[in-house]
Amino acid sequence: MDAYDPHEQQHAHPTHAPAAGPAARFPGHAWRKPSACGPNSGNCVEVNLAEHGLVGVRDSKIGSSPVLVFDRGEWASFVEAVRRGEFDG
Repeated sequence: MDAYDPHEQQHAHPTHAPAAGPAARFPGHAWRKPSACGPNSGNCVEVNLAEHGLVGVRDSKIGSSPVLVFDRGEWASFVEAVRRGEFDG
């Protein structure tokens, strides 16, 4: 599995700054907000289904939000639990 290791050395391309943290593993154009968020609200959770098998989750209202990283199996289990109503109050 391709997982983020915070202790892994980052090797920069000679003309680019080194990537920092897990957010660097998720392309900026691939962040998606749920349709329930609506077009006028920036306060949502965003999800990024990266090509390398990981799922990133961040808070859109925090400009430099930390990224929670899950593998696809963990994410699928979470989504299924939501569909079953396990988190309904």
